[in-house]
Amino acid sequence: MPLEPFKASAALTMGVELELQLVNPTDFDLSDSANDMLHLLGRKPFPGDVKPEMTQSMIEVSTDVQLRYDELLAQLRRIRNALLEAGDRLNIAICGGGTHPFQRWFHQRIFEKPRFQHLSTLYGYLAKQFTVFGQHVHIGCASSDDALVLLHGLNRYLPQFIALSASSPYSQGVDTLFDSARLNSVFAFPLSGRAPFILDWSEFESEYFAKMEKTGVVTSMKDFYWDIRPKPEYGTIELRVCDTPLNVERAAALACYLQALCRMLLARREPLPVEDDYLVYNYNRFQACRFGLDGVIVHPRTAEAMSLREDILATLRRIELDADVLRSRAALDEIRRIVGEGNDASFLRRECEDEGSVQGVVEAAVRRFRERSSE
Repeated sequence: MPLEPFKASAALTMGVELELQLVNPTDFDLSDSANDMLHLLGRKPFPGDVKPEMTQSMIEVSTDVQLRYDELLAQLRRIRNALLEAGDRLNIAICGGGTHPFQRWFHQRIFEKPRFQHLSTLYGYLAKQFTVFGQHVHIGCASSDDALVLLHGLNRYLPQFIALSASSPYSQGVDTLFDSARLNSVFAFPLSGRAPFILDWSEFESEYFAKMEKTGVVTSMKDFYWDIRPKPEYGTIELRVCDTPLNVERAAALACYLQALCRMLLARREPLPVEDDYLVYNYNRFQACRFGLDGVIVHPRTAEAMSLREDILATLRRIELDADVLRSRAALDEIRRIVGEGNDASFLRRECEDEGSVQGVVEAAVRRFRERSSE
């Protein structure tokens, strides 16, 4: 079927999606409890949206369309509280984190939904290995041209979001030495990575998507697992590289950091993106996944090497006025705290050292998701 027309939306509005782990509170392994959780949550109004994901041990929650940081954070907290109440009734623990530290992929069960069953048939064992957990952020775009400018203009900043959100150092019971091991699972899919460099929507629609559809490889934008992709039915671009943070406060801050960055890019305060910006894309992406905030990236225009921490702090200074207009200065303060104190991967490694086991890592993640002290 043809690509849907791009449905323009209010510029710089936001929506957040979080993929969350369902955990057995006794042994802290994943629990095939999605059906029970969804059934209980469906018995009364939910403060957002909740739906199944690829396997039975995960769910996805999402917010309404938001513009302001305080309102986004308030809704995420209501969503968290509703999940905790349901989990307590069912004896199911819930946590963030990009991977479960010790689950075995072959134990996972594909959720009984036609699309997930189709993907399981198509991708084989990769579908069960896709029991990983990410935060997706949608940003509203007033036009399709703005969407493509953001899609490619953000490539330069994408390593920052990987490093800031990284919360998946453990997989299959071992320390992977990556801050974000989750993205290695995403890279395995054939339509992952970066979008093709096109800045005109009609060209994207007729020259790229139509040709891809003709091959039979794709039928909709859902078939692309790009790091950032346009969502024409929503009128947004969707950032997909973030691991799910361990608490909703961090999730809200990441979304509003992206919102402020997009305001800067739409104001054309940076040169328009060009194809050569992608020359260092995979290298920078790897540095962020492997080393997190300790990574060193190369600026695509100047070829200057810089630490991710320095790059983030410099970016924060540049977008302070944008954040003030958007009333999200508190979100930038939280980003600064992450840079100073370390990301969630660092926290989980400290917990493993203190507790002496990967089970203790999950228990710490469950505690972190439950924290309400900052409300």
